[in-house]
Formats: sequence, C-alpha cells, structure tokens
Amino acid sequence: MERTILHCDCNGFYASVECVHNPRLKEVPMAVCGNPENRRGIILAKNELAKRRGVLTAETVWQAKKKCPDLVLIPPHREEYLRYSRRVNAIYAQFTDQVEPFGIDESWLDITGSLGLFGSGKEIADQLRRRVREELGLTISVGVSYNKIYAKLGSDYRKPDATTVIDSANYREIVFPLPVTDLLFVGQSAAALLLGMRIRTIGDLAAADRSLLVARMGKIGGMLHDYAAGLDDSHVRRTSEVREIKSVGNGLTFSRNLEGWEDIRLGLTILADEVATRLRRQGLLSRTVQLTIKDPALKTITRQRPLPRPTNLARELVDACLSMMQACWNEHSPVRMLTITAQQLTEEEGGEQLSFFEPEAAIQHKKRARLEQTVDAIRDKFGRGAIQPGSVIGNDIGVDVGGMEDMEQGDEDKGGLSPF
Repeated sequence: MERTILHCDCNGFYASVECVHNPRLKEVPMAVCGNPENRRGIILAKNELAKRRGVLTAETVWQAKKKCPDLVLIPPHREEYLRYSRRVNAIYAQFTDQVEPFGIDESWLDITGSLGLFGSGKEIADQLRRRVREELGLTISVGVSYNKIYAKLGSDYRKPDATTVIDSANYREIVFPLPVTDLLFVGQSAAALLLGMRIRTIGDLAAADRSLLVARMGKIGGMLHDYAAGLDDSHVRRTSEVREIKSVGNGLTFSRNLEGWEDIRLGLTILADEVATRLRRQGLLSRTVQLTIKDPALKTITRQRPLPRPTNLARELVDACLSMMQACWNEHSPVRMLTITAQQLTEEEGGEQLSFFEPEAAIQHKKRARLEQTVDAIRDKFGRGAIQPGSVIGNDIGVDVGGMEDMEQGDEDKGGLSPF
C-alpha cells in the first residue's frame, strides 16, 4: 500500500509568532534579528511585507535597512517559539500518532492509517492549515506525497499557506525541473561535486548512474540518487519512538595527529560546533561536558566537569574542554581522536538565571548566544556548509569524515544519527 506522508512547514515562523503577540506588526515590514542594535546583525526571519520589499533571511541589518528603511526590528523570543512549536505539533497529533519534528518549525506526518477517518491527503493537509490558522494565528505550507523527501519538496514548492500534492503521476513535472540544491541534504560541497558531473537539476540526479555517484561521493551519492528518484522509504517515527535524549556527542578521528594547543583547539572547535548545533535544535542545554582523548597507540583518557552555567554554545564547550585537557595532557603529546559529549541535559525553556556577581560573563554569554543563533539561521536557509568557524576554514588537520561519530544517547542505547 502506498503511503501518504505530509511535511508541514510553519511560514516565517519566528516573525509569525511575533505578529500573533503584537498584531500591529502585521501592518508594517518587520524582521526578527539577533541584535536589533547592531547594523551587522543578521535577519533571522521576516514577515510578508518585508519579503515584498526585498528583505532576505540571513542578510545583515544594514543591507535590509538599505532596501527597507522603515523595517521594524524585533529581538528573538525563543521560549515563545518553542511553546508555539509544541502547540502546532499537538494539532498534528490529533490526526496521527506518527509525528516527527524536523527542527522547531517543521514536522513530517504519516497519515496513511488516518485516511479513512479524515479524508484524502490533500483534505487532511487543508484541515491542518485551517486549524493552525484559526487556533494559533499561524500559517503553514504542506507537502503531500508518498515519501518524506518529496513531501518536503512539496511544502517548499508554494508558500505561504498552501498545499502541494506530489504523487506518482506528477512528480516528474514538479520535482525533476527543480535545482538539485532544493533536495534535502544537498549542501554546498555536494552541489559542487554534482555540478562537476553536470548534474544541475533533481531530474539530472535521478537519471545519473547510481554506481558512479557512489564511486565519486561515497554512500551519500547513492542516498541522494534515491532521494531524487523518489525511492526514499524511511519511516516517520511515532511519538512513542522518540527517546529521551540523555547526551549529545561528536567524535573525530583525524588523518594526522594533532600536536600543540593550536591544533587541539581547532579539533575541539569542529566538534563543539556540531554538538552545540544539535543541542539548540533539540531545545536543550548541557550541565556537564565530557571529553575523551585517544593517542596514536589508542590509549584513552576521559575527563568530565560541570559547566559554570547550562549551555548550548560552542565557545563555552570549547573553553571547558580545553581547560580539562590542559590539566591532564602534555601539549607535545600527539592526539589521534577527540570526542565531546554534552551530558545532564535540561530543556531550554524558561530562560536561565545569570549570576548577579558576574555581569561581564553574563553579557558575553548573551552575545555568544545571539551569534550562534544567527549561525543556525544562516545554515537553516543556505545549508550547513554556508558558514563555518573561521579557524576551521582551510585547515590541514585532515578530518576523516568516515571517522566522525555522531551520538545522541537515549535510555539504553547509543547509535549514529541518521537524517531521519
């Protein structure tokens, strides 16, 4: 039996939530940005009026103001966005128990078992759009298809407040002409490799020789080919399948040994950036960080320490790990592998109480938080490869991608993360 999968995407989510709380913002061009006082701050989201004036997500405030001098700038309120995200998903859960969030403002739904109760895929999508609009004041775009990848392409196809059906009869007409960069998980590096093979559209990718793609790109090449051809069969997880995350970690085996604190900081920065990004996407903070070090002989040392405050910021994870390492490791001893694991996780909602006695530390923490949230927004818009820590660009530590261990630990087991 062919599945019916929905992908629901909240339109201009941050800006839309702000407009619900202050309806007057609907009448003016408005954008949410990390730091409204900083001309070099980045636009995180914008409403439709700002979009019509040419304001773009991830551009700087001064660029946006140049296009739209009367642009109203609002700081982000992440706790409210998390609250609305839960309310949206609660509506979805009334139609199926297979609701899988993908970030704060997107979710997949498998409604195959609900068709007899609520109507066709398109009818259910339209019901969801109406209920979210009437009950929460937000709009969503919904893609309807027989797999998760095409459903996501459908939700991106028409915005705002639209339903797009991509089925076995029309997918060649809708999907194949789209640029290959529209496909999930095709970032800048993959796009460059595909362009070198004269693959520009999703249709080009679907028609390409799968074995050649695997030879050139590894497993990711075969996966992207299957996504393009509509062969994705990954399931939408049931709510009961979502485990409580006990830890989030990332490990790297380097193709050359790290030697000296500069090398070590570089390795830690790469790891912490990934761990912190995942924490923020899950709305989590880490109270404790663990560091595992292996030398070329595979001798292993593990250290952990509580953090000064719960955090999901890469810089603070790097500082804690480097401090631990300097206390237990000889700078001139080679390092073959490092792993950072964030532990004792707590939800981000509700804000945190910063120390009255450390105003400078509190100010620095807020600045770093704004910066890293801005980086998240840019990556959400343009792909993970769009922006990286400056210190890792052009590095020569030879990161072995095959040696990367991405870990989210539940109650009992630990395993590699998959896209789904």
